[in-house]
Amino acid sequence: MTRATTSRRELPELADRGSRATGFGLASVSTADASKAALPDSDSTPPTETDERLVSLFRPEAPLEEPPQPAVRSIEIVDECLVIDTCIDEYLWALYERTPKVDTNKVTKQIKMTVKTKKGKTRTVTKTTVDYVVADFTWKDPIAAGRAGISVKEYVIGGMARSFKLKLFRALRMMDDAGFMPGITSAFRDDYRQSIASGNKAASDSSFHGGSRRGGYGHGMAIDVVSVKGQTRLQRFAVSEELWKWIDAHETELRVGRPYLDRDPPHLAPIDGREFAAKRGRTIARKTGPEKAPHQESTARTGRLSQVRPAPVMTQWAMP
Repeated sequence: MTRATTSRRELPELADRGSRATGFGLASVSTADASKAALPDSDSTPPTETDERLVSLFRPEAPLEEPPQPAVRSIEIVDECLVIDTCIDEYLWALYERTPKVDTNKVTKQIKMTVKTKKGKTRTVTKTTVDYVVADFTWKDPIAAGRAGISVKEYVIGGMARSFKLKLFRALRMMDDAGFMPGITSAFRDDYRQSIASGNKAASDSSFHGGSRRGGYGHGMAIDVVSVKGQTRLQRFAVSEELWKWIDAHETELRVGRPYLDRDPPHLAPIDGREFAAKRGRTIARKTGPEKAPHQESTARTGRLSQVRPAPVMTQWAMP
């Protein structure tokens, strides 16, 4: 039976305006309630991931069956916090800890076959087959944290930028209040952790999760968010899709959004950050405001055009 621990701290003036200004206590839930996956033995070799392309989390067309899992409990709000940063870290860690680190991988295999042509001759062709395999990536973050010499919590949560964690706290609370039960599958990643990630991904040192080119530890500016609401992968995937659409519709209020949209659905980043600007082509206006900046640009352009002399009209000569 899982033991729930409750922390009591105060969180002054952190709640959004218009929302209830209460502190919270975290009833941490063991991942055993949501996933039965265990870490590999120290002598075992991590599973290899060759010739695999990562498919969207809990993709429904994967022909996989699983027994119903116990429902994940929501984070309980019971008391106040004294240290803001500690409270935020505890909250984000609770969301990370309650989320199953399980995905469905699409494995492509090529098989050579001998077939007969219409003329009766034989030829060798290559046939491509696709299999869906359940992949558990629970082992990746603990191994990366062990290489760094810190705990998993210090690694995945402590590696993110403080300003981003403040945005995440508010945004995830809004998602939870809306009934989506958000969960974090991946937070900070260093170069090594990025190198063992699967699917379409950035270069090992270029990930906004915390690659060395982006500042490294303490500068992570991206997480992967899904919903843990539901007893099966199909149910969780359906709610996750609703959550992602809801994020797109409320990204201005949340101050975080999905820079890649459906190309990488769970990926979340600040809307005023470099990644969001590069992938979505816009940022939040800062000093001039969203309406003032285009007006100034238009006025300056009109002034420049008014100084340009018109070209002389050529009536005597014509180009051949």
